[in-house]
Amino acid sequence: MTFIETVVWIAVYTAAMIALATSVLYFYRTASYSIEQASAVASAQHGIDVMVRSIREASYASNGAYPIVSMSSNDLVFYANIRKNDPLVQRIHYYVVGTTIMQGVLEPSGDPPIYSGSEDVTIVAPYVQNIAVSTTTFTYYDSSGLKISDYAKIASVRFISVNVVVDINPNNQPVQLTLRSSTALRNLDSNN
Repeated sequence: MTFIETVVWIAVYTAAMIALATSVLYFYRTASYSIEQASAVASAQHGIDVMVRSIREASYASNGAYPIVSMSSNDLVFYANIRKNDPLVQRIHYYVVGTTIMQGVLEPSGDPPIYSGSEDVTIVAPYVQNIAVSTTTFTYYDSSGLKISDYAKIASVRFISVNVVVDINPNNQPVQLTLRSSTALRNLDSNN
């Protein structure tokens, strides 16, 4: 290979690499919103899966308290054993704060077990727009499949639907995505 052929080969290779790098950068600049939105949706899907699995396992507390402590449109407190190899039942608290769904977990202590102290709080799903678009996160149903709108009727709940509206930037298009899942409370007798 001659010197001129080598210089031409290096020039063509360099031009091809610059074109490739420019194309990749252009793609990431123009598609960054879509990539971020897809990541937020994947995170919310995982969060909903975690929520539904723990809600499904709602059970009587280690001290015998009823499985559901309190409920509202964007807040749910119940008892469930979500930790493997742990014989005690935890108090689980799902709630929406701004644009984030949070999970609070409280371990019982003492004998007899009592639930007091601070919750161990983690983020379940970010970029949640439920409050901004007036969408309820939790919808409750009785054993007949009728929607419960009186949140004082805790003992009637047999089925819970979870709705999460995800949008990393409500001011940008495309519009938000709504994710839904639901579950029956396995450990409650449906005849009650």
